[in-house]
Amino acid sequence: MRKIVTIILFFAIGLAGCEKGLSDLNVNTTSPTSLDPVLLLNQAVINTSFPVKSLVFDIGVVQQMVTPNGGVLAGANFNQDSRDVTTQPLWTAYYQSVIKNTHDAVVRSKSNTARSNMYNMARIFQAYVYMILTDEYGDIPYTQGGAGYSDQIILPAYDAQQDIYPKIIQELTDASAALSTSATIETGDVLYGGDVAKWKKFANSLLLRAGMRLSKVDPTKAQATVQAAVTAGVITSNADNAYIRHDANFTQPIGSTLNGSEAANFYLTKPFVDQLKNTGDPRLQAIAIRYVGAASGAGQTVAVGSTDPTKQIGMPIGYDNGSIVAKAQADGLASFYDYSQADRRRILKISSPVFLVTAAQTNLLLAEASFRGWITGGTAGQYFSNGIKAHMDQMAAYDPNCAVAATDRDNYVAANPLPAGDELEQINIQYWIASFLNGPEAFANFRRSGFPALTPNPYGQPNNPDVPNGTFIRRLTYPTSELSVNTKNVNAAIARQGADKLSTRIWWDKP
Repeated sequence: MRKIVTIILFFAIGLAGCEKGLSDLNVNTTSPTSLDPVLLLNQAVINTSFPVKSLVFDIGVVQQMVTPNGGVLAGANFNQDSRDVTTQPLWTAYYQSVIKNTHDAVVRSKSNTARSNMYNMARIFQAYVYMILTDEYGDIPYTQGGAGYSDQIILPAYDAQQDIYPKIIQELTDASAALSTSATIETGDVLYGGDVAKWKKFANSLLLRAGMRLSKVDPTKAQATVQAAVTAGVITSNADNAYIRHDANFTQPIGSTLNGSEAANFYLTKPFVDQLKNTGDPRLQAIAIRYVGAASGAGQTVAVGSTDPTKQIGMPIGYDNGSIVAKAQADGLASFYDYSQADRRRILKISSPVFLVTAAQTNLLLAEASFRGWITGGTAGQYFSNGIKAHMDQMAAYDPNCAVAATDRDNYVAANPLPAGDELEQINIQYWIASFLNGPEAFANFRRSGFPALTPNPYGQPNNPDVPNGTFIRRLTYPTSELSVNTKNVNAAIARQGADKLSTRIWWDKP
């Protein structure tokens, strides 16, 4: 009996020994239990590069580039609401890949006093992306927009744009002021390497932009916001530009599209080419190429490509791939493939940068603010010239062969001073040019200012249910996913804002 007891006791002791540490086997020692918020911010930044949707809608609405082809490319060229194909990607990309990350970066760093700069940088960038979203759609999920993970809010309520803008302005003001060189410098940041001075200028330039958005709907608030931004310090040098870098592995979205399957489908428009050509603007040579005599996409070869400004011919607005054939012949071209394009081997190569906020744009907004009498310390004419110079100098960042010679730049500026009696139009025409390839900003400022004075795209009018005769697309429509899943909240926004149509004006967009 003693032998049996001894064996049982030995077995029990052995079993206990085996169980000791057994729970540790269920712990994954290689899986992170926390995520550095700078990684979340960086992921947000790199996912902000404007998706192809911007080419199909924003850039088309402001008549800088257009395609005569429909299908998945239908949008601004046909005044067509193609929400499932082209409008949803911006909403989805920004909420899922940008706002989700900035929100989580804010939540993770908010209570960490050692990461106060991280917290405020994330707030600033989130405010920037929310400004794009509300400018594109109007009322959007803002207060609850990124709270799916942190607060388990999967069907967020929509905020009215009238309520969103004051909150964005406050976020930018507070976060900029809170940034400090005495706090931890977030050197891992991909936008500015944690440079506090540059982040402050970025925030204040966004504040200036937000203030100018209100120029029609609330001039008093607009002026106060602009003055605060200028006092705090904005971007006036290209050295402080906010832009996203790309390479062969992380490619520029629009550049990738136009160097791939859609290479022969998008063309510079007649209004854009004529503006540059008629004023002797050296940026035309930096931007455009025409494959002279091309009868097909295969005919667009390097051998026939010309960047000579005198040979550039823009594609007219309002034609499809049937009617454009006769128009091209009437213009003396071999086919519509013979119209000018943005050069995909220079300005739209796959490694070209995406500019978010620039010295050119900021100087031109300062020119308008100065003309309105909202700021002092510089003349509207000087800011105007500085803005043009900054954009011409910026061209070299796309490719060395896009560079504008200093002599050509200075000669153009000298020949094109800010004209008395036509200030607002000329300032905003230059803003239109300086925002080339930044579709959301070009679209927003066109609606705000009313310039350039483009002729509405006539395609499908006067019986187009989406865009009435003689009008422009004024916003993007909500994606079908929101209408079918977040029905109650999106319908409340529609009831407040107006019909979910391309022609419905958002809050700050006043006639």
